[in-house]
Amino acid sequence: MAEEHRTKQVIRAAARQQFAEHGYNAVSMREIAQAVGKQPGGIYNHFPNKQSILVDLMQENLVRAYEAVISPIKDTASPVQRLEMFVRGHVQYHIENPDDIFIAYMELRSLEAEGAAHIMAERDKYESALRNILRDGLSADQFKLSDPAIHARSILSMLGGVTVWFRQSGPQSSTHVAECYVQAALQSVAATYVAQNERQSDV
Repeated sequence: MAEEHRTKQVIRAAARQQFAEHGYNAVSMREIAQAVGKQPGGIYNHFPNKQSILVDLMQENLVRAYEAVISPIKDTASPVQRLEMFVRGHVQYHIENPDDIFIAYMELRSLEAEGAAHIMAERDKYESALRNILRDGLSADQFKLSDPAIHARSILSMLGGVTVWFRQSGPQSSTHVAECYVQAALQSVAATYVAQNERQSDV
């Protein structure tokens, strides 16, 4: 089982790179097999078709994103703190996983009906965490917004653009970029942003 798991991870990694570089429709199972040094039959032993690899990659990405972004957020924290944690974690995860994020956004159109329904349901679980934060902030009179569902999508749209322009070799650190997005998200709900250095100076 351990060997099978390792082989599947190698296939995933090769497919991820191929899909991100060339696009799903331009990549064949034969090319994925060549990338991992196997005959095509060796790939089919682990994945029945190319579509199943795409769904698997998207599912794996959503699981890792949830664990990295949502799981660390404490229910006991205030809505403002929870929104900060969500935005900070979301931006950092996107920056650290550009290929997964590119595939997650650009290849939704390549999903067949069954896979699309599954992935969209999983994406909604992730998005619902942000909707809940916004609803709680609205109920606690800490946020000002008209529709939590629409506002959640607007925040996610804003955050998702970071992988388009951010480069690790650029002048801004990922931490600085994440804090800028945190400030923008808080301002969008009329909440006050306090810079980390100012918080430390108040202690």
